[in-house]
Amino acid sequence: MIKTSVVILNWNGRKFLEQFLDNIVKHSLSESCTVYVADNDSTDDSCEYIRDNHPEVILLELRQNYGFAEGYNEALKRVESEYYVLLNSDIEVSPGWLNPVVDYMDSHPEAAACQPKILSYNDRSKFEYAGAAGGFIDKYGYPFCRGRIMNITEEDNGQYDDIKQIFWASGACMFIRSSVWKETGGFDPVFFAHMEEIDLCWRINASGKRIIYIPSSVVYHIGGGTLSYDSPLKLFYNFRNSLFLLYKNLPGDRLHKIIFKRMLLDGIAAFRFLFTLKITSFKNVIKAHIDYYRHKKVLKEKRTEILQNRMSYPDKLILNKSLVYKFFIRKKKTYTQLLRD
Repeated sequence: MIKTSVVILNWNGRKFLEQFLDNIVKHSLSESCTVYVADNDSTDDSCEYIRDNHPEVILLELRQNYGFAEGYNEALKRVESEYYVLLNSDIEVSPGWLNPVVDYMDSHPEAAACQPKILSYNDRSKFEYAGAAGGFIDKYGYPFCRGRIMNITEEDNGQYDDIKQIFWASGACMFIRSSVWKETGGFDPVFFAHMEEIDLCWRINASGKRIIYIPSSVVYHIGGGTLSYDSPLKLFYNFRNSLFLLYKNLPGDRLHKIIFKRMLLDGIAAFRFLFTLKITSFKNVIKAHIDYYRHKKVLKEKRTEILQNRMSYPDKLILNKSLVYKFFIRKKKTYTQLLRD
């Protein structure tokens, strides 16, 4: 069995394949590592480009656009290796990027998944929004990172150069044991796109395993390659999938109280969009809540299974405070400031 498989999920992303695939192959392909591109039924000529220019890359052609979550589920059914590396197509990797993470996972069997340092491709002095130096969430399901709070990203001055246990690893670049992927069932396709990696990592944490940030591995991410960060559709998925995340994973004694307060916060956000004439954003928050209720039955079934299999609850990795309050009222703009009080 090949030790490591780098798997890139592509949908109409020829421009990123042209820009980054050479670099990924150069710094990844070896006797112990294979590079795959799983194509989500692209309508551009991505597949032709790979066949013509990268015969060393294994092309997995999916029969429809499954989205990010189910796309990876389908692709990884066809991949056999000890470690999977889920890598976005809009990422430049650095020389030797695989070695520190693989070496750590080889010597730490409790590490189920890992994330490298993710810096901005366009401003390499700064962390990138989607993952930065490792992810966490607050008690109401708002994600944040060391190096990124809300929309504020920090400069990388070595302040997060320690190996650290984190709550979630970014789906932009996630190392995961194939055995753990299979045991947990991979991504939940109900999410389609966005926050599915946080849901997966919550289940990994609940199984008693660890997720680790490894700063000596560095990649550079453009971000927003498929959906821009200010996309109305991305806003819809983020509001809806936050509710999915909380409903599936919260313990019973916290579920209704936390969901109620999160809905109040979403209501405040919705009316803020309305008063600032961002009508599409306002409508998408409402649509997100409607869609959440439409999925309650299937979410309840998933929640029951999770609670039955839960070994522990990762309280120590969840910020028991409101990120919204800390950021907007207390003006805490960095991870370090957030933890000071």
